Amino acid sequence: MVASLVIGIIFLVAGLGLRYWINRRKFYRRSPMGAEGFSSYESSVFIKLIERVGKWIAYALIIFGLLSLWVYSREKKEKQQPEVKTEQSR
Repeated sequence: MVASLVIGIIFLVAGLGLRYWINRRKFYRRSPMGAEGFSSYESSVFIKLIERVGKWIAYALIIFGLLSLWVYSREKKEKQQPEVKTEQSR
């Protein structure tokens, strides 16, 4: 039960951190006119591809983290509810 909470928090923080890092790099790469500066065409294509893949990985981490937290909350609710036994009449 606690494992899903820890995993959820770790993956959520990792996904949000990855998104922040990618967006920060993109922001600082911009010139005052708003254009991104690259040293060559090849580096532009490669960096944009890696950032696109990184963002999809970050989205997957965030979704997996949220699902793990949801599973934790479901498990916690089930544990708190007392079991009700019903007797069948004969």
